[in-house]
Amino acid sequence: MRRFLGLCIVLLLLGCSPEKPRFQSIDLTGADYAKGFSLPDPTGQTRSLADFKGKVVMVFFGFTQCPDFCPTTMSELAQVKLNLGAQGDKMQAIFISLDPERDTPELLQTYMGNFDPTFVALIPSLADLPALAKDFKIYYKKVEGTKGANYTLDHSAGTYIYDTEGRLRLYARYGQGVAALTADVQQLLK
Repeated sequence: MRRFLGLCIVLLLLGCSPEKPRFQSIDLTGADYAKGFSLPDPTGQTRSLADFKGKVVMVFFGFTQCPDFCPTTMSELAQVKLNLGAQGDKMQAIFISLDPERDTPELLQTYMGNFDPTFVALIPSLADLPALAKDFKIYYKKVEGTKGANYTLDHSAGTYIYDTEGRLRLYARYGQGVAALTADVQQLLK
């Protein structure tokens, strides 16, 4: 009888434990990669995840001349911020350039301003970019065009999402949609 009562108590306690959040994005909690960055913004100021403590941080790698994935994703992140209403200031979008040869500081500031003036662009050096991409498991490859400077980049198109303590939590696949992204950010803000 004691064993039965003990088992019942354990089961009741398990039933009272907080439910694990259900995310729309891929849960990466505890991953041992993409732990952070230390990169200059267009003004030359070095930025890191610690600068955004208290905010859900959404990191996307891309380039300003991207015809599809990049502007679509940045537009979606701007919509997520709007959907958050009063909590919108607790979300930070970060765009890390995969094309530091052409993505000048001035161009990146203008590009970010097209989506939201609070969005931050970061510019790794050409020398540091391979190691950064490897750490974040980002694929990118320069695809030469018909004219010398006329090239494009193939690249990963997902978004890393960090919680308010700067811990990697989620990976949102491209095309997941604004509603799913908004729900995930709201869950991380609880």
